[in-house]
Amino acid sequence: MIAAQRQTGKLLTVISQHRFDAASLLVKDLVSSGKLGKMILATASVKWWRTQKYYDEGDWRGTWALDGGGAVMNQGIHTVDLLQWLAGEVDTVYAQTRTAAHDRIEVEDTAVAALTFKSGAIGTYVASTAVYDGLPVRIDLFGSEGSAILEGDRLKMTKLKSGEKYTTETAALHAVQVASGGTASVADEAAHRVAGAKEGAVWGDAHRAQLENFVQALRSNTQPLIDGPAGRAPVQIIQGIYESAKTGKAVKLQLQ
Repeated sequence: MIAAQRQTGKLLTVISQHRFDAASLLVKDLVSSGKLGKMILATASVKWWRTQKYYDEGDWRGTWALDGGGAVMNQGIHTVDLLQWLAGEVDTVYAQTRTAAHDRIEVEDTAVAALTFKSGAIGTYVASTAVYDGLPVRIDLFGSEGSAILEGDRLKMTKLKSGEKYTTETAALHAVQVASGGTASVADEAAHRVAGAKEGAVWGDAHRAQLENFVQALRSNTQPLIDGPAGRAPVQIIQGIYESAKTGKAVKLQLQ
């Protein structure tokens, strides 16, 4: 798909909607602006629950050929994407996987990976469909100047040595960046996101924001926030996790 995009000059995007969550945009800003300082530790977990019936009722589920993997690939890829987008490019992975709680599936329902980032930071990634009865996705970032935690697509906590404060409403306001110039006005989008932060976010907001970003890229002949290589990066990280689990050795990634 990337080759076709380059040959034709058409635009390509991959749905990674969690980059457009209000809280994700705010934390990305904290990282990019240097307010978190040098990244030290980054951890992510997808501790979900899937019944045996979930796998049994679809022939494709739990297969390498049609599912592409288990908890890491199917349930966890968006969290892998968000972790590497926020914490930086992953250099090496060392992983172990298990099929611990389900029958008649080929793929893993539990995985743990140790990560080394190119920045020198280290981290962990955990994915499972065997955690009863499921917990919210969580990403913890710890820098030399502060900490930030995302939980369930929301801003759980920020603590900066500078004393600067960030709240859920602050995160909502940051989300208007991706709507600027799109199909919704900035003012309307800001009001919508702040209301969502106070009353509970509506599922689909982030998808809508990504589609608006892509429409704007088409109209202005610019690149969308998430292009083909950006969409490929988490897939390559997951492939490295699977290779490491299979060989029992650390895998150095060659991201392209």
